Parts: sequence; structure tokens; C-alpha cells
Amino acid sequence: MLVEVGVSGGFAGVDNRLVVREDGSWTLTSRSGEPRTGRMSAEGLAELRAALQDPAYARVPERPSGPAVADGFRYSVTHDGRLVVAGDGERPAALQRVFDALPGGGPPTAP
Repeated sequence: MLVEVGVSGGFAGVDNRLVVREDGSWTLTSRSGEPRTGRMSAEGLAELRAALQDPAYARVPERPSGPAVADGFRYSVTHDGRLVVAGDGERPAALQRVFDALPGGGPPTAP
């Protein structure tokens, strides 16, 4: 596994999980439907790897420090044995770069 991204909360109460494997294949599961699968392009996979290996990403706090956003999402990102948890109000630029490089252009927030 290259990265696993979990998204929970929001107004609709989502509980989604996106797993991107080392080869760029991915699986998205949610409680509302069948798993979806796909494969990232070589360029997209390289962009995701670069975002995850950026020294700035290594400095992203592992836990949120501010108050939760009402009806906001909670994100968990696991890469190389490190878990980062963030909320809607706390998206450091390095974490946003990882989100932008995910399949679909962001964390899976749709129910």
C-alpha cells in the first residue's frame, strides 16, 4: 500500500476509504455502494509519490490542534507507517498537495 485515506463525517455522515497501491491501482469503498477501482496514470502516481515524500509533508502535525468544524469532515492519511489526522479547518499546504494528487483530485467526500 502506498497510501490509505479515510474520510468520515460531513452533513451526510460519510465513511469512505481510498487505498492507493504502489502500482497506482486504487480501491474506494464506502458504506453506500459497491467498491470502485481504477488505476492512476504514471504522471499522477509520480505526483502523489512526490507529495508524500516532500519533507514538508513529514512536518504535518499528526493530530488536529484546533476545534472541529461543525458537520465537517475528518481525514486520516496513512503512509509509510505514519498516520496523520486532520479536519476541514486544518489543511496545511503539504497535506493539501497530497489531497490534490489523489485519484479524483481530492479525498473521497461523496456519500
